[in-house]
Formats: sequence, structure tokens, C-alpha cells
Amino acid sequence: MVFVRWTFLKWFAKVGGFSISCVLENLFFVNSHLLDSTINIPTYTLTPEQEKKEILRHYRSLLRSLKTKLKKGDKELVRIAFEMAAEAHQTMRRKSGEPYILHPLAVAQICVEEIGLGVRSTICALLHDTVEDTDITLEDIAREFGNEIARIIDGLTKISTVVDANSTQQAENFKKILLTLTDDPRVILIKLADRLHNMRTMDSMKREKQLKISSETVYVYAPLAHRLGLYNIKTEMEDLSMKYLEPDTYKEIARKLSETKRERSRYINEFVKPIKEKLERAGFQSFELYGRPKSIHSISNKIKKKGVTFEEVYDLFAIRIIIDSPHEREKEDCWKAYSIVTDMYTPSPERLRDWLSNPKSNGYEALHTTVMGPQGKWVEVQIRTKRMNEIAEKGLAAHWKYKEGTGDEDRFDKWFHNIREALNTQDSSSIDFLQDFKSSFLAEEIYVYTPKGDVKMLPVGATALDFAFSVHSDVGSRCIGAKVNHKLVPIAHKLRSGDQIEIITSSKQKPSEDWLSFVVTAKARNKIKDALKEEKRKVADEGKYVLQRKLEQMGASYDVQNVDTLIQFFKVPSHLELYYKIATKTVDLKELKELQLHGDKFELPKPVKPVLEPKPEYDPNRPSHKDSELIIFGESSDRIVYTLANCCKPIPGDDVFGFVSTGKGLIIHRTSCPNASRLLSNFGHRVVKTKWAKNKEISFLTGVKIIGVDDVGVVSKITNLISSEMRLNISAITIEAKEGVFQGNIKLFVHDKDELDDLVSRLYKLTGIQKVERYDTEQ
Repeated sequence: MVFVRWTFLKWFAKVGGFSISCVLENLFFVNSHLLDSTINIPTYTLTPEQEKKEILRHYRSLLRSLKTKLKKGDKELVRIAFEMAAEAHQTMRRKSGEPYILHPLAVAQICVEEIGLGVRSTICALLHDTVEDTDITLEDIAREFGNEIARIIDGLTKISTVVDANSTQQAENFKKILLTLTDDPRVILIKLADRLHNMRTMDSMKREKQLKISSETVYVYAPLAHRLGLYNIKTEMEDLSMKYLEPDTYKEIARKLSETKRERSRYINEFVKPIKEKLERAGFQSFELYGRPKSIHSISNKIKKKGVTFEEVYDLFAIRIIIDSPHEREKEDCWKAYSIVTDMYTPSPERLRDWLSNPKSNGYEALHTTVMGPQGKWVEVQIRTKRMNEIAEKGLAAHWKYKEGTGDEDRFDKWFHNIREALNTQDSSSIDFLQDFKSSFLAEEIYVYTPKGDVKMLPVGATALDFAFSVHSDVGSRCIGAKVNHKLVPIAHKLRSGDQIEIITSSKQKPSEDWLSFVVTAKARNKIKDALKEEKRKVADEGKYVLQRKLEQMGASYDVQNVDTLIQFFKVPSHLELYYKIATKTVDLKELKELQLHGDKFELPKPVKPVLEPKPEYDPNRPSHKDSELIIFGESSDRIVYTLANCCKPIPGDDVFGFVSTGKGLIIHRTSCPNASRLLSNFGHRVVKTKWAKNKEISFLTGVKIIGVDDVGVVSKITNLISSEMRLNISAITIEAKEGVFQGNIKLFVHDKDELDDLVSRLYKLTGIQKVERYDTEQ
């Protein structure tokens, strides 16, 4: 048993007077010899002695980070946890070839430095993979460190396998994550640190693994980090996901940010210099004032949403003012700083965001404004205090640090309460649950008011009906309409921040199926489903009575065995569904004559034995169903039946993956497709690695949008370039001119992405062309 070996190791080190490094030296001497014969990773070339020094360097760095949090005896506990983990993982290596122990050390460092967790969480981070991957048991950990740490590690072990072979299991794991979130949030905070380090070190993984993990991260983990107030971690997760999902776009934006860095720095210095002087004159003794670039992911989103180029994105950076202010004067000082900024630079009134009066539910407090800076450029300015900044960067951990001693239920507590409620009442499929959770709990929020002025938080896109269910289940079930800001609106009306809502009810109203098409909160969806099920049960009771009478007439007994036979015969999932379909006449009981009756029992008709076709000979071109095997498609003689997804219209050269759809076969999507993260996260087992074959015989339909100066002959130049010079076939062309500017949409056939890129490059060289971009065509 490992615990006995571990106890012996401690005794051996203590009695022999050995240091940690000496114990490690022996451990890694054994480790390196064990690995020499089994692993050959040319990219990792450290000697055992160098490895030992590297591990100790990381361990000492962790202790330095913990220095201010260590109490009497804590250092010894951390050392024990480290040695325990080092021994347990001694024969293990990461994909990169480095010793596995560097991973738990890095996770622990993230927990301390980037999330602000303490000694207990550090111990849990060091041991987070031991129960799952080694011989150490929870009993060993409980005996050494106590039940609290064992319980957290148990929670981490339960949610460890996120990339699963089965989509339902995968979504079930996300559900487990949320269950642990409401039990002990430290579990999910350590899990986020674990995921962040995995994302940082994913270069050694296979391409399909990178796609799946990146998609899960951007689909669930990044929004969850944002919801817990870990803005920096959320941003880095999004950027790293984009690095693997959209590598070309990522590199292009990163290159342009690097090229414009010096210019941005000069501009920031010019912008902040007068503000700094005025803040000092106003009596602000201690403050920080600096500019920080926006994330690559957020810049990419702006380019897509606004349809602009990188050069046209005006807010590539934000100015941050952090004031050292006592708690009672925080709001006053922030508004004072705001006044100084807006006295110097003209603000945009519609871009003011006041999260001082109404903090976000993840605890975020700040004033955001956008002002017109030098050279006619818009600049975003964020103003907050040191306390607010710590909460903004450390999220949940910092929030609780400042909350200690106050008994008030805050927004985090309410959020956890709502999640518990959703988990307790949830009986739909795990994938539906995950999507409900994303729309209800991870979305951005709006603030609305009751008739009495009480504030309620709802996700963006919430309707009047969602508001009604948030007030009370009965109010939602009987809702027939609402008054928003004293105007009558239907129940599907989407709410906006600042709306005041009064719900109108009727005792005759009942929930209906179509309500599910527009509500977004988990509570509303669950309550509507419950009400519909109850209604279904009432209808099913009638069907049950009809079936009993029919069986009596036929001389068959009404029992579980016969009803189960009927479920198989009519191909329905449950007793309730069978009775409901009988009541609604979806199932015809006249078909019962096809069943054989022996005594009072039904028997299913014997199936006709199919004629077996001879097994086909081995064909190397036949696609395999294994995720890890590569399917090459796009050849003229290809036997693979595939379709190109309408949502993203891939062409040869695009980074793609295959999705095995029921009924449609293999569907090819771009990795940057709007649906990619959802498909890769929820249906990982149906994703196959795919690659275009080099083939100039087949052409693919794509679209090009062109904007430029309306001039005589411009259309002729464009069509001449496409048709005559490049010999490409045009499928459709529409050009509209307004006030001296034209916009053209051209559908054309290209052989691959290189050909499309060449066309875009040539179009840009034509006189008067300002913008050229690809768009996804519809058939």
C-alpha cells in the first residue's frame, strides 16, 4: 500500500537526516532509469540532475508565493503534500516528456498567485491527481491531512475526466462540476487552475485532442471563470482556445498587436500624463494609472460582430485607474476620479457603465466610461479601488475575504442558491441541462425592477415570463401578459436593463409547450416542463383506462409484462408515453391484432431473418470510426459520403473537423464555425479528424464581400479580375451604390483557400477598394 511506503519514506528521511533534495535525488534516479527504456521524447533533454533542480526550483517558488499565508505548522504540511505527490507520480511523465510532478506544482502556483487561495487549497492542488492516477487512496489523505482536504480531493477526482467517450457522460461530468461548486467552491477554483495549466501546455497533444479541450474550455470553463470573477483567467482561457481553434486569425491579431505596441505605448503616455497630474493636485496620494491591451479573443469578436478590420477597432486597449481609498469613501472617490477624467476628455454618454451602484453578481465593481482622447480616438477608462481591483482579479476568493464578518446574503450566495435549486429539480438530459445552465447562469446579466422597486437579476435575453417565474412559480404558471414601464407587452417580450415589470395573471391560464421556445432561465424551463408533465399524466390516465378495457375485450391480462410487450411493439420509451399516445390516438390499438396471444399473455411477432450480405474485402480507403484516425476527403474518386456544413461553408485549406450526424453521415465544419465549440464539447465521440485531399478538379462555392469607392468601371475591373485573369466562375453578383460608396456580394467557385486568399489580395490592389472579406454563402 502506498501509504505504508510513504510513511517509510518520511521515517527514512527523518532518521537519516536527509533533506528533500536528497530524497528527490534518489526518487528521480529510480524514475529516470524506469523511463529510459520506455519513453523516447527527443524534445525534452534534461538530465535527472537538471530535472531535480527544476522541480525544487518550482517548489521553492511555490513556498515564496505562500509566504504571507503560512501559519505555524503549515510549511511542514505543504512539504509532506509535495513529497507525497512526488513519490506517487515518480514514474509518470507528461506528453511533453517533463516529470508529471511539475503539473501539480504549477496548478498550486496558479491557485496561490492568480486566484488567491491559501494553504489548504495548495495541498489539494498538489495532490489533485493522486487518487485518480496513483495507488494513494482518500483514506491515506484523510489520515495525513484530515477530512476537509480529503473531501475536496474527492470532489476533484469525481470531475477529473471531462473529455469522455460518451457525450451524455461528458455532460454529466459538467453537472458534477456544478454540484461541487455549490458544495465547496474551492473544488471548482482548483479545477479551473488545472484546466488553465493544461491549456498552457497543450502543444504536445494531438490536434483532435487540442480541438476538443479548447472547445470545452471556451464553451464552459471560460464563462464559469468569468462568472466567478476570475477575469484574467477567463481572458487567457479564451485566447488559448482561439490559438488552437482559429490559429491563423490568432497569429494575425497577435502579430498586429506586437507591431503596434510602441505606437500604443506612446499614445497611452500622452493620454494619462495630464490625468495623473490632475489626480495628484486633487489630493489622491496613492493610485495606479496604466493602459492594458484588450485580449486577442475580444478583438477578434469585435472584428466579427462589427464587420471591421483590425485597424478599425478603436478600443484595442483600456486605461485603468486604481485608487487606494478607505471603504466608506470608495464610491465618492471613484466618481471624483471620473469627474477629473471627463473634465479633460469628452465622454460618450451611452458608454457609461455604473457597476458601483449595481455590482455584477460575480462581485465586480467599477466605473467604465469611453472618452474622446487625443487625435480623435475613443478610449475606454476603467475606475476602481484597490479592494475592487483585487475582487476583479481574484474573483470569488477575494470576495469572501472581504465578506468575512458580515452576515448578509450577497449576490454570490443567491447565485449558488439558484444553481442548487436548478440541480435539485433537474431531470432532463445532461446535454439539455448544460445548455440551460449556460443560458441561465453563465450569461451576462440585466437588472430589472419589481413594481415596488426591488432589483432582480436575469440573464440577457430574459423575457417577461422569465421574470414572472423568478417572482414565484405560481405567478409564472398563471401569467398572461405584463406591463413593462407601464406599457402592455406579451409574455415573450424581451426585457432590458432598467425595465420595471408588473405581471398580469389569470386563474384560467396554464403553461403550454410553446413557452419553452422563448424562456431562457433554468427555473422557468423546469417549472414549465413539470407543469406539462403533470398535464400529460392526467391525459395518460385516460389512455390507461382505454387500454385496460381493450385488453379485457381481447382476453388479455392487464399487467406489467403485457404493458412492457406493448412498449416494445409500439416503440415508445415509457408506460406514461404509451398511455399518453393511446389517449391522443397517436397509437392505434387496432394494431394489437398483429400480436400473438398465448393464454392471457402477448408475444411479439418473430422478426424476419435478414439475408446477410458477404463481408466486404478490406478497403484501405474506407473511413474508420476511431476518433484518432485521419479521414482524407475531397478526392474525385472518393467513396466517402460527406456534406459541407451550411453554417460555415468550408473550402479546401480551411482548418476543419468531421462530425458524424445521424441520418446525414459525415458533415465537415470549420474549426472556427459558430457551432464548433458546442459540437466538440457535447459530442466529442462523434467528431473525427479530417483533412482535405489536394485536388484541383473540384470547385467549392464561397462568397466575397467588397466595399469601395463608387467609380466608373469599378464593376468591370472586379469581374475582369475574377473571370478573365483568374478564370474563376461567378455564381451570383449583387452590387449596390449609395452616397458614393458601393457594396458588392459575389458568390463564386474556388478550388481552395489559397486561391481565395490570392483573389482577396488582388482585389485589394484595385483602385478604390477599401475592404474585402469572405462571407459564408447560403445555398
